Amino acid sequence: MSCHCYRVSPLIRYTLLGLYWALTLPLPFLLAQQNPEWSLITLLILGMLVGFVLLWGVLDQRVQVDAEKLTVSYPGWLPEFIQQGWSLKWPDVSELVMASTSQGGLVYYLSTDLGQRFLLPMRVEKFRHLLGQVQHFTGIETQTVYPYVQPWMYLILAGFTAILLLCDISVLGLVMTAP
Repeated sequence: MSCHCYRVSPLIRYTLLGLYWALTLPLPFLLAQQNPEWSLITLLILGMLVGFVLLWGVLDQRVQVDAEKLTVSYPGWLPEFIQQGWSLKWPDVSELVMASTSQGGLVYYLSTDLGQRFLLPMRVEKFRHLLGQVQHFTGIETQTVYPYVQPWMYLILAGFTAILLLCDISVLGLVMTAP
């Protein structure tokens, strides 16, 4: 029995991790300027590291497809309240339901006869291949399904993240060398 594993696209994963650092990197330095108490700065840095590790875990989502089912899982070390994995057997899938998001995009749910809906993972690498597997095992047409976010959007976000990181580093360099 062949099993295919899909992970979050590296473009998405590393862009979001970079954005996290671009947004949080200046915080300890800003806090040091306002309140130089090292216990608070240390606590903030620890919180930032915990946040980064949790974000890394969430972005390490795995989608596994085999002849029996589709499974969405997360690393076992993530706290239980963050892990929202699920598994759905192919015979239980009755339709693919489209829904609009509050931002005007479209997402798709795998729906069962019991009315359960499972969000189709749309930020995975090889998304077209995943859709082919869904169509193969369910018989549901997937040709009109497109990724929620196009790659060019994440390329733009990655570019702005790089610019923000460079600005952060430049400003921090100036602050650290100022008398």
